[in-house]
Parts: sequence; structure tokens; C-alpha cells
Amino acid sequence: MNEVKLKALLQSFLIEDIGDGDITSEAIFSDDQNDKGVFIAKENGIVSGLDLIKEVYGLLDNTINVSLFFKDGDRVEAGNKIAEVSGPVIPLLKGERVILNLLQRMSGIATITETCIETLNDPSIQICDTRKTVPGLRMLDKYAVTCGGGQNHRQGLYDAVMIKDNHISFAGSITKVIEITRRKIGHMVKIEVETETKEEVQEAIEAGADVIMLDNRSPEEIKELKKMIPNSIVTEASGGITLNNLAQYRNSGVDVISLGFLTHSVKALDISLQVNEQDKKYKIEA
Repeated sequence: MNEVKLKALLQSFLIEDIGDGDITSEAIFSDDQNDKGVFIAKENGIVSGLDLIKEVYGLLDNTINVSLFFKDGDRVEAGNKIAEVSGPVIPLLKGERVILNLLQRMSGIATITETCIETLNDPSIQICDTRKTVPGLRMLDKYAVTCGGGQNHRQGLYDAVMIKDNHISFAGSITKVIEITRRKIGHMVKIEVETETKEEVQEAIEAGADVIMLDNRSPEEIKELKKMIPNSIVTEASGGITLNNLAQYRNSGVDVISLGFLTHSVKALDISLQVNEQDKKYKIEA
């Protein structure tokens, strides 16, 4: 992840949550009161975003010590201690909710990504994400996908050409769009075309597309369309694919399956921050 972007993001998240200060914690505790806490997994899954614990607390108080017991991409089980933190109580509490919001979301994304890979059970097909991310969280969401074993699609509108149905409708044809685009972007940027019919697939092939998306195609349709697509062209399946029907795409021959639900409707992995088990004066929770 880009360190400069990450720091700016985390600062904005802390500003949003803390505002002018944590009036509850600052009223209860003194500045010199120190204690320990442990991050604990409350269900099984894949963890992602552990370094954010250090990054967030580093922004609030660089005297806070953070010990990580797992690394991103590791599987954890309910009850596992993920990390331990120690230092001044007030900043420990100030950073708790921002850290957990990110850690739980990212771990949820990593977990569902791994689940999809296991469900598909076809190493020849890559599982990847889409741009269906929460604004402001794309860098973190996409990193979490990689922690679960998935791949990233384009990061945004700026790093790859993806010609969709509306582009084609406005411009007139796939051939015309690719011709115009290729002339302007040069040879270093790949061009992907979204197709919905056999005729569009053939046109995309003849126009020189680098990647062809087979939109809302069944596994059987994909197998037939693959017969007409040269191996030099990457194929991607997207649309209408869920966890329930994902296994049906096994051995379909497609190169990539992109899944928006990895990030747009993810279930957070349950993680909490509690005081050290040997010192249960209070539970740190918001």
C-alpha cells in the first residue's frame, strides 16, 4: 500500500471520529494512566490490516507498543489473540474504533475471497475484485482481496481501459471505440471490452481487444465462446456470479472471474479489543 496515501487516509478517519477530542475517555482517565489490551478474533477467518494497528496508534501516541501475533493473510480461529497493545489508556481508546472498523472489514474481505477461491477450486482461474468499493477505502479493500489470495482488477479509471456498454452506445461500435482508444493511449495500456453477445465477442477479437469480458454468460456459454477466442486474449467472466453458483464455473476455461460482492457487501469478521486477560478492570469497547 502507498504509505503516503495510507497515512492521509488514517488521519482523516481519526479526525472524523475524534473531532475535538474523546470527551468520555478524557473525563474518566488521566493522561499518565497506562494499561494493556489484546485484539481477539471472535470467529474463524483470514486476517488483513494488522499493520494498521501500529499505524493508527503511531499517529495518536508513538509510545504505544504493539505486538502482532499473526501476519496478514493468516487464518485465525475464534479466541486467538491477534495482537497486544500497551501504553496510555486515552489514546488506546481513541484509536480503538477506527482500527476495529478497518481490521474487521478488511479481514471480512480477505475471508470471503479465500472462501470463493476454495469454492471455485480451479487454480487455472483467478478470482479478482472490481471497482465496487466504498469511496475512500479502495486501496485497503483491494489490499484485503490479495490477503485472501485474490487478484486486483484495475485500481480506477486511470490505469486500464475498460470499454463498457455505454461507451459503445455513445461511440457507435466496438471497432470504432477500440480504434480511437488505441490511437490515443499507445501500446503500453491494455484494452478490455465488455461483451454481451457472440457477435460482440467476434467484433472485439477482430478489433484487437487485449481482454474480453463475457458479461452475464453461463458456464456453458463461456465454454462455447472460448472456442472462438484466441489464447492470446485474456477472458474475464462477470455478472450474475454468486457464491452459490460459483462452483459451476469450474473448468469453464475463462481466465478471470471478477466478483463485486467481495467488497461491496462484505460481512465484517468479528474482532474485539479487550484488556489483558490477567487485568480485567474494564473492557475496551465502543
